[in-house]
Amino acid sequence: MRTSIATVSLSGSLTEKLTAASRAGFDGVEIFENDLLTAPLTPEDIRARCADLGLGIDLYQPLRDIEAVPDDLFARNLRRARHKFELMRRLGADTVLVCSSVDPSALDDDALAARQLSELADLAAGFGIRVAYEALAWGRHVSTYDHAWRIVEAAGHPALGTCLDSFHILSRGSDPGGIEDIPGEKIFFLQLADAPLPAMDVLQWSRHHRCFPGQGGFDVAGLVRHVLRTGYTGPLSLEVFNDVVRQADAGPTAVDARRSLLLLQEETGAGALPAPAVPTGVAFAELVTPDAEPLAGLLDALGFSRTARHRSKPVDLWQQGEARVLVNTGTAVRRDGTRLAAVGLESPDPRGAARRAEALLAPVLPRRRAPEDAPLDAVAAPDGTELFFCGAWRSDFTGLDHPPAAPHVRHIDHLALTQPWHHFDEAALFHRGVLGLRAEESVDVPDPYGLLRSRAVGTADGSVRIALGVGAAPTDDTVHAQHIAFATDDVVAAARRVRAAGGRLLPIPANYYDDLAARHEFADGELETYRDLGILYDRDEHGTLRHCYTLTVGQVFFELLQRDGAHHGYGARNAPVRLAAQHAAQGGAGVTGGCSTPR
Repeated sequence: MRTSIATVSLSGSLTEKLTAASRAGFDGVEIFENDLLTAPLTPEDIRARCADLGLGIDLYQPLRDIEAVPDDLFARNLRRARHKFELMRRLGADTVLVCSSVDPSALDDDALAARQLSELADLAAGFGIRVAYEALAWGRHVSTYDHAWRIVEAAGHPALGTCLDSFHILSRGSDPGGIEDIPGEKIFFLQLADAPLPAMDVLQWSRHHRCFPGQGGFDVAGLVRHVLRTGYTGPLSLEVFNDVVRQADAGPTAVDARRSLLLLQEETGAGALPAPAVPTGVAFAELVTPDAEPLAGLLDALGFSRTARHRSKPVDLWQQGEARVLVNTGTAVRRDGTRLAAVGLESPDPRGAARRAEALLAPVLPRRRAPEDAPLDAVAAPDGTELFFCGAWRSDFTGLDHPPAAPHVRHIDHLALTQPWHHFDEAALFHRGVLGLRAEESVDVPDPYGLLRSRAVGTADGSVRIALGVGAAPTDDTVHAQHIAFATDDVVAAARRVRAAGGRLLPIPANYYDDLAARHEFADGELETYRDLGILYDRDEHGTLRHCYTLTVGQVFFELLQRDGAHHGYGARNAPVRLAAQHAAQGGAGVTGGCSTPR
C-alpha cells in the first residue's frame, strides 16, 4: 500500500523533513500547516520539491473550528477556507483535514454541522479538493469516529468523507469494529499512531506521547484490519506528536517510521517481508578495549579462560561453559574506553535473518575479512551495536578443541544495552520486528540522578534476553554503562571465587540488607553471606533471583545471576540500590549502569 507521513512527525525545517521522508522510502506526506507557514519556500516551490523527491502531497492539515457555529461565524470560516483552498491548489494537494470543532461557540447540533460541512465541501469541490472530517478525541461535541461519520453521512456530499485516526479512536476506548459499516470510498484518509497507556488528560497524551505503530500499547493492527475490510485504498499515513521525535534527527526518525509501517503491513496482511529467523541463543558478546589487561584480569577472576584467538584479527575468545566473550583490541575505541560493541546471535537461518533485516531498513555493515573467514552477516541496531547472525563462526578461531571446564558460569543470561535517549522506542520496535523477539512492558527505575526507563525483549524460552534502557533526559550527560549477565547455578560460590581470585565486586549498602531482613525470612547465616558478598535478592510467585555485580571497567560491568524456580525477571526492585552503589563506587562521577530491568 501507499505510505505517507505527516511533516509534524519529523523534526527540522520543511525541506529537511521532505528529504528524510523521501530517503526513508515514503510515497507521500501530509503537509502540516505550521510547517508551510514557517517555510521560506513558496507553495509552488514546495510542490516542485516534493515532485523532485518522488513524494505526493496526500493531505493538507488542519482546518480547525469550522462546523456547527452561528451563521455569521460560519461565513467568516468559509472565507478562511477559500484562502486555504487557493493555497492548496498552488501546493497541489487535493485533500484537506477538517477537525471536529473545539470552539466554545460551537453548537451541539448535528443537523447544523452536516449542513455547514456540506457547504464547505461544495466550496472545496470547486477547487478540486475533498474534505476529510475527523473527530478529535477532545472535540467539543463530536469526539468519536462513529459520530463524525453520522454527520458526514447526513451531509451526503460527494466531496465530503471522513478521516479515521487510530489515536483518537483507541484513546477513547471506542470499538473499531464499527468502522466496517463505513463504505471504503467515504474513508478519505487514515492516520496512524500508537501510544503507551498512561492515565492522563487525552489532549496532553495526544500532543506529547504518540509513537509509531508497534511502539505503544494500542491495537493499531486490529484497527487497520477493520479499515481494509471496508475496501479503503488510500495511504497508510503516520501522524505522531511526540517530544522525542520533535528533537531527534529527521533522517533516523523517518526510517523508524517507515519500518513501523512495513511491520504493520506484514501484521495486517497488506504487505510481505522475509519471515523472521528468531535467534536461538547468544553466540558471543564482543568487547572492544584499548587495554586488554584490566578486562582480562576481571574475566579471569570470573572463571573465564582465554581459549582461542582469531586467525587474522587481534580478537581473543574467552570462554566458560557456553558463555563466550570476544575481546577486540584492534578496533578504534572511543574515549570512554572498554565497551560492548557487538553481539553474536545464534541463528537457524543467518542469510534469512539478514534479508529480513535489510527489508526492514537495518543498515547492513560492510566487513573486511580474509578469504578463509566465516561469512558472517551483520547489521547495526539503532544504538550502533553490531548484530551478527551466526551459524558456523568458531572456525575463525584457533585452539577451540579444548574448551575450559565450567566451574560456575553456564551461559549468558542476558545483555543490558543502554540506548541513546531518542532511540528507546525505536530500539524496542527494531528488536521485536527485525529479530522476532517478544517485547515486555517498559518500566521506570529511580536513579540517584534521574529516572531510567527499561524494556526487555527476548525469546519465549529465554534463550535470548536483552534489556534496553534509557536515561532521564536528552540533556543528561551521565554515561550509562552496559553489562553482560552470566547465569550460574551457585552465585555464592561464584562470588567467592571472584573475590578469591582478586576480583572486586560492587559493595551494597548495609541498609539494603536491613530492609531485606524485614521483607523475607532467611536461613541462619544466609543474609550475612549476601551482605558480605554484595549479593542482591528478589522473590516472586515463580521463584527467586540472587545476583551480584562487578565494578565497572570502562563502560562495561558484569553480573552473576542465579535463577531458582521459574523466576524470569531482572531484579527491578533491586535496580535503584545497584545504581546508587555504582554511583558511590565511581565517586559520584555520574557513571551508572545500564538498567537491566522489567520486573
